[in-house]
This record gives sequence, C-alpha cells and structure tokens, in this order.
Amino acid sequence: MKKFYKGVLLLALAAFLGESLEFLVNMVLAKQLGEVGLGLYMSIMPVIFLVVIIASLELPVSVSKFVAEKEQKYHVSMLRHTFKLTLKFTIIYLLLAAIVLPNIPVFQSYHPLVKWLVLLLIPIISFTSIVRGYFMGKQMMGKIAFSNFLRKAVQLVLLTVVYYLFQFSLQTSILIAICTFIGTELVVCLYLVLMYFTQWRKMKTEPNSELAKSTVHASLLQVSIPTTAMRIFHSVTHAVQPFLIKIALLKAGFTETMALEQFGLLAGVAITIGFFPAFIAHSLMIVLIPTVSEAHSKGDHVKLQKLLQQVMFITFLYGIPAVIVCYIFADPLTHIFFENSSASTYLQLLWPNFLFNFIVIPLQAFMIGLGLIKDAFIHIVWSHVVGFALIFFLGSMSSFNMGGVIIGMNTGTVLLMMMHYLTVCNKIGVSFTLQVPKNEWR
Repeated sequence: MKKFYKGVLLLALAAFLGESLEFLVNMVLAKQLGEVGLGLYMSIMPVIFLVVIIASLELPVSVSKFVAEKEQKYHVSMLRHTFKLTLKFTIIYLLLAAIVLPNIPVFQSYHPLVKWLVLLLIPIISFTSIVRGYFMGKQMMGKIAFSNFLRKAVQLVLLTVVYYLFQFSLQTSILIAICTFIGTELVVCLYLVLMYFTQWRKMKTEPNSELAKSTVHASLLQVSIPTTAMRIFHSVTHAVQPFLIKIALLKAGFTETMALEQFGLLAGVAITIGFFPAFIAHSLMIVLIPTVSEAHSKGDHVKLQKLLQQVMFITFLYGIPAVIVCYIFADPLTHIFFENSSASTYLQLLWPNFLFNFIVIPLQAFMIGLGLIKDAFIHIVWSHVVGFALIFFLGSMSSFNMGGVIIGMNTGTVLLMMMHYLTVCNKIGVSFTLQVPKNEWR
C-alpha cells in the first residue's frame, strides 16, 4: 500500500502543477481568442481527442494491465509484439484518417491546415501509448508524472511567447493553439521514448522468456478493443455535445453567436475551473489500474475492498471542499477569465457534475482492473442517453435554456457514478444488506 500511496502522491503533485499550468493556458486562450474564439476552440477539441483516443488504442490501459499481471521475464517479448501490432495499426489508421478527415464538415469552420496537422498526432500518440502503459504497469510513476507536467509547461510557454510576439486573425490564432497542443505531444513522446530505451537496454540483459504472438495480441486486444470502444463512445458524445447544446439553445430563442458564447463560457471557463481538482482523480486512476488488476488476478478481495474505502475517503476529502470553494467564490474565480459573464452561475450549478465525476474516474479504474469493461460501457451509454435527452428537452425550453443543459449534464454524471459504484461493490463482495446469521434465528 505504501507503493500505491507514493505513486498517487507523486502523480498528484505533478498533476497539480500541470493543472495549474492548464489553468494559465486557458486564461491565455480566453484573452487571445475571446468568447466566440474560445467557443470555436472548445468545439473542435473533442474531435481532436477522438482521433487521439483511436490512435492510442487504449494501449496505456491494456499494456499496464498485462505488465502488472505477468512476470518480468515476459515483458520484453510482450513489448516486441506490441510494437509490431501498433505499427500495422498506425499505418492503416493514417491511411483511413487521410481520406476521412478532409471530408468532415466540422473542419470547414477552421483553418485548412488544421485537419492535416491532426494527422501528425496519430503516430505520436500510438507509440507514446505503449511506453506510457509500460511505465504505468511497472508503477514507475515518476516518469509518467514528469511527462504530464512537461506537456502543460511546454504548451504554456509556446502559447505565451507566440501570442506575445505576433498578432493573428481569429482563425490563425485557433490554428496556433492547436499547433502548440500537437507540439507538446511530440515533446512528451520524445521524452518517454528516450526513457523507455534506457529501460529497454536494462531489460535485455535480464533472463527473458518468449511469448506467442497470438497470446500477446489476444491479451492486449481483449482489454484494448472494449476499452477503446468505450472511450470512442465517450469521445463521440463529447464531440456531439457542443452541437447538441447549440441546437437546444437555438430552439430556446438564442442566436447562433449567443449559443456559441454561452458554450464557450460553460466549457472554457466553468468546467475548466470546476474540474481543476480532477488531477487527483486521474492520479488515482493511473495507479489503480495496475494495482486493482494485480489484486484481482490474485483473488485478493480484502485488498480490493480496502482500496475502495480508501479511494472513496480520499475523493470526498478533497472533492467536497473543492465544490464548496467553487460555489462560494464563483464570481472572483470566473472573473479571472471574463468579467460580468454568466460563467459564475454555471460554475455554481455544475457542482454535482464535478463532485460525482471525481468519484467516477477512479471507479472506472476499478471497472477496468476487475474486467468489467463491458459493464462500464453499458453504464456510459445509458448515462449519456439520459443526460443528452434532458439536455435537449430542457435546454430547448426558453424558461430553462442553459439551466436545462446543466441539469442534463448533472443527471448523467450522477447516474453513471451510481451504476459504477454498485457494480464494483457487487463484484468485490461489498454488501448493502444487513444479514443476520441463521443461528441467531434459533
């Protein structure tokens, strides 16, 4: 458990610094792009994240799970087969993306180079994912922590320097923001690959056993395919959400510009502030996947129950104070971005979304580690069906508009948390009923 807490603390510290930099990045973007530009930027990012998720094939999860469950002597063989599989997948994905991306209508509102720049992310993310998964599985959290911090630091420096030295049109400014995002991923890739080769040379000197290619592929794809499907669905819904909200607001009587501005305030300001503490949840998730996988493979339900209790305690320990601070200090926090905007009201209304998402993130790590990926996918589908239905139905009412949108978002998150929690508890033997021993009835 000491190793678990050490990994969480290390990742949380680096993530805190990274999220602080992310906060500054969004401030720079808000000042440079304005409300409409920020809305456009936030609208295209879910599409880019979808490309990233498919490129990763969720290898950080499957590789880390494999490494945590298998002996050291099998790691070299597994990694060799994984790199060959990833190379084939990357080539196919690049060819398909080169055909599909130019024809996606959403890119028509942006600089023509954007869709081609996104293609550069595919090989970068694909091979970084293997290395990241290996370090996660070996619980070398220092390298993961530094790479997470490096990403935000480089992006902030690049944005600040470029925007300070030059003046751009709105379309070009958004292009620059996307370029810096891709540039930071390249820097992180180079760092992780360099660290990996250092580790690889060490592994080659140790005794190794060969694994069949089919065994490795089956083990990886058994986790990667359903997890990727789950993440793709999640990413697609995030990509659709801006347009769903926009349509709902147009029906509620908003103009197109007003709808775009309100989404920019919601996603670029309120959600940015409210999800700031989520770095702790993501740190827990990274450490939990290999930890839960290892305990589950050994059938150690006592350890799993103890882990769940500790994770819930940690989450409430930081989550409740965080949402209270956001609620009380909503005005001064949102005024850092824009003064006299409705973002402060959105921040206050979204507190259930923030708090229950802090719980959902580590619970998802439990679901993956326990082999409940199919269940997790079903939960996500149902929560989004309910949430999106409410977003559209209530958001299109003039009396609710953005309030209705937020009610839908909150409801979907609460529902997802409840389904995840009950499923995990059932799997690891946590009972919610008071059972009286039979001999006490005699």
